[in-house]
Amino acid sequence: MKRVLGVDEFGVVVVLVVLVVAIGLFHPAFLDRAQLVDVVRQASFVGVLACGMTYLLAMRELDLSVGSTYALSLIAGSMMMRSGVNPWLAAVAAVAVGGVLGLVNGALCNTLGIPSIIATLGTLSVFRGLALALSEGRQVAGLPRDDAFFTVVGGDLLGLPTSIWVLAAVAVALTVVFKATPFGYRVRAIGSNPDAARFSGISIPRVRLQVLVLSGALAGVAGVLTLGFFASGQPTIGQGYELQAIAAAIIGGTPLRGGSGTVWGSVLGTVILGTVASGLVYFGVPINWSLFATGIVILLAVALDALLRRRGSASSREAL
Repeated sequence: MKRVLGVDEFGVVVVLVVLVVAIGLFHPAFLDRAQLVDVVRQASFVGVLACGMTYLLAMRELDLSVGSTYALSLIAGSMMMRSGVNPWLAAVAAVAVGGVLGLVNGALCNTLGIPSIIATLGTLSVFRGLALALSEGRQVAGLPRDDAFFTVVGGDLLGLPTSIWVLAAVAVALTVVFKATPFGYRVRAIGSNPDAARFSGISIPRVRLQVLVLSGALAGVAGVLTLGFFASGQPTIGQGYELQAIAAAIIGGTPLRGGSGTVWGSVLGTVILGTVASGLVYFGVPINWSLFATGIVILLAVALDALLRRRGSASSREAL
């Protein structure tokens, strides 16, 4: 169990449990299984993005275009399906579109020699503009809803939405890659000390390109999951998702200083944000105050998580 829930993840679990129990005390209906599953399902789309953001933050990079990449991949997939392309093939193509957009981000960073936060700040608008232009600013509808793709991807599997299973699979795979492969080591090494990593022969531009492609492909996966559930493409979807993904990763225990990260922590951080959003609805918080309240809860969650991690680190040092 220690390998699954370390010091970083334990603090996030505590925050999540406290939030769920607190909301449930005032609104018992929130504790219904169907409600809790729905919270996780809604969080799963951003959760996939947050998994990729973990890698970026671990090597001191950011991708501000993931929300737009998510939308453009979704629009590309929905337009292909509407034109008669097999939905499964269109889904694969949508993930590939996301990967290509990530490749564009990486090429801009390496060719122009600019930080990823600057390059992706520009492509945030470029990709969103393409999504709006291709769809003419309208929802892409008329998809073959009776196809098995929508039944499988947009339905349930073993009692849980497929999107939750996909999120879990992505988290498991990326955790293994991050902790137990040379690629994960290179990501952590660059984040810990870029100069030392460069001196040891690690190509920072190549790893940056690979991680940005990974981030883009995961945005494509999130787009496919959303498309399977809603069976339509909305070009304005995903606005602000990049900030939610960053916040989820930080809440989950991935520090901005780089060098470390926790994919599962990022997933839990996303669920925390989803729990806060749902809780605000139960408490009848006006929409104009919801963003303010969410920000306060994020700050409290980060503070509690940091306190628990410091205590855990102190206990470890005393044990030594």
